Amino acid sequence: MLEIAQESYDPPFAVTVLGQFRLLRGVDVVRVPRASQRLLAFLALHDRIVERAALAGALWPEASEPRAYSSLRAALSRLQSTARMALGASQLELGLAQGVIVDIHGARALARRLLDPAVPPGPGDLGSSAVVALSADLLPDWYDDWVLVEAEDWRQLRLHALEALTDHLAAAGRWGEAAGAARAAVRGEPLRETSHAALIRVYLAEGNVSEAVREFTSYRALLHDELGLEPTPRLRGLIQNARNT
Repeated sequence: MLEIAQESYDPPFAVTVLGQFRLLRGVDVVRVPRASQRLLAFLALHDRIVERAALAGALWPEASEPRAYSSLRAALSRLQSTARMALGASQLELGLAQGVIVDIHGARALARRLLDPAVPPGPGDLGSSAVVALSADLLPDWYDDWVLVEAEDWRQLRLHALEALTDHLAAAGRWGEAAGAARAAVRGEPLRETSHAALIRVYLAEGNVSEAVREFTSYRALLHDELGLEPTPRLRGLIQNARNT
């Protein structure tokens, strides 16, 4: 069992990795040096107890084993006493303390609910708060290999979830919120056709053909300028059908 620095604490700790790294205690931001941020972020993303040897090797992959261990000890020693309460530690392992909230965990769960065809999303899964939760990149401007892998996995998951959220909101006739979710997906990847298609379908469903044509024209120009490509026949068909009717 990991020894928790403090068995219970109020207010609770939270680690945010979406948009930026922060360690919070309640509403207060706890100062964490950059090397120690990497330690807490790794534990937050992996959501499990990690052996110190594996942790040191992942965070300092180019260092020798003794040097990596030394860097891990330094990262731990730089944590102030308040921040240390967010950690659980044993001689061989490290993890976040029980009860520490991590924003990516809730956001991933939301995305998977939206994408599960067998489970209708709950009322709390639909709306502006869901768009906000699915709009932030994971640790932008961090370039560690382990971060880049997690960030790309999250990017793909959240874009699919935003498109699914768009469809759920459109099916409920919530056109403005549906368009907002689709635009968030477009901002996440401007060249992604399925996101533009989701937005175009919303405009067509609410009767705004001119908005749909404008969106298609803008995307077509961007795609041609950036990649020298044309939209797929499926997307062109959406606009052609709208014009014909």
